[in-house]
Amino acid sequence: MSDNNTQKGHTLIEWRPDDQEFWETKGKAIASRNLWISIPALLLAFSVWLVWSVVVAKLPAIGFDYTTDELFLLAALPGISGATLRIFYTFMVPIFGGRLWTTLTTASLLLPAVGIGYAVQDSDTPYGIFLLLALLCGLGGGNFASSMANIAFFYPKKEIGRALGLNAGLGNLGVSVMQLVVPFVITIGVFGALGGPAQVLEDGTEVWVQNAGFIWVPFLVICTLAAWFGMNDIADAQASFKEQSVIFKRTHNWIMCILYTGTFGSFIGYSAGFPLLIKTQFPEIDALSFAFLGPFVGALSRAATGWVSDKYGGGRVTLYTFIGMIIAVGGVLFFLAIKAEPGAFWGFFACFMALFFLTGVGNASTFQMIPNIMGQEVSRLLPDLGAKEHRREAEMEGSAIIAFTSAIAAYGAFFIPKAYGTSIAYTGGPDAALWAFGIFYVICLVITWFFYTRKGASVPC
Repeated sequence: MSDNNTQKGHTLIEWRPDDQEFWETKGKAIASRNLWISIPALLLAFSVWLVWSVVVAKLPAIGFDYTTDELFLLAALPGISGATLRIFYTFMVPIFGGRLWTTLTTASLLLPAVGIGYAVQDSDTPYGIFLLLALLCGLGGGNFASSMANIAFFYPKKEIGRALGLNAGLGNLGVSVMQLVVPFVITIGVFGALGGPAQVLEDGTEVWVQNAGFIWVPFLVICTLAAWFGMNDIADAQASFKEQSVIFKRTHNWIMCILYTGTFGSFIGYSAGFPLLIKTQFPEIDALSFAFLGPFVGALSRAATGWVSDKYGGGRVTLYTFIGMIIAVGGVLFFLAIKAEPGAFWGFFACFMALFFLTGVGNASTFQMIPNIMGQEVSRLLPDLGAKEHRREAEMEGSAIIAFTSAIAAYGAFFIPKAYGTSIAYTGGPDAALWAFGIFYVICLVITWFFYTRKGASVPC
């Protein structure tokens, strides 16, 4: 026992982040340590989750003869498994504790990382094995739900937008880190003989596509150890699945699932499909030279704009975000319609950068809304709770909703690339898919206005 009976081992017995004196003297340092261990672990999770978005673009060149639709499916499958796992991961932190769960989930990413490294070395590897490995990459997607739920417990309400923005934004950065690092490391024999032989392209160039998986292994080991030895559990954050399942009765849980699908679902889906979309629509462009910039912009905007929602209100920021996204999708459609014209690619690319930027802003603003909404809703639905019980219930429900909405939204990583592939297969282009995305943003805009920003809204935020 240490710190005057406030901590037992790695478990925090006393945790009062909204108490200013406690926060300044003890809480802030502990929360910061947990956050800065969580961030690199989440960054690696995103890197492994979306690694297929780059690998699929290289498979045909090293002897794997797959159709465009089969390649889009490989890029999309980690999305559906990651989203499904998030549903379960949503409830794990209060049951197992953030320290143990972060350790286990980070270590689990070694399975797809090592598996990809070996599978791509043999051109006779069955397509079914690649499908399985793509599904296993979803383990990285699942981590986001538990990571965000865990960090939400550590911070006071006035700082939760910034903390979640940093955790999610810098974690999301794993997508662009991966899309930047992998194209480089597959051109050199990073691991020497241990990494296996090179694959030889038609022009005689040697590549080591296995490094797309192997490169993450040492970093995953380091982060696993850091989580085990450096993170904490919070005793007051413990809750059973039954206690947390009350969120399924909360109307605003389902509303926020829709809105977060519009923001994060778009971010992760666009990230998964962007390299292959560029390659199919602008074949003269080296897609991997530009694709990493999209998720990079989206991740940084999420990390950098959490304070905007804390200051001006998450609902208002979300409303304007969807207006911007509708305009940006219209721009993408315009430049695709004239893609044979000089400069069309750069217009297309600029509109997509705007989309990525706006998804990051919306990711931060929607997550800032949730604790605010539940603070109001718990007061309305459970008026007899004392101050301490109210805070615990609102934090528990808010944390569970943050994680659950992230689970539902993550299906965007499957549906957006799959929508591109289906649209191309049936219509010859991705336009139909993009029209559907634009219509969905209009629906999200109306929902945000009606429930959260109009005069007389039921839960203004």
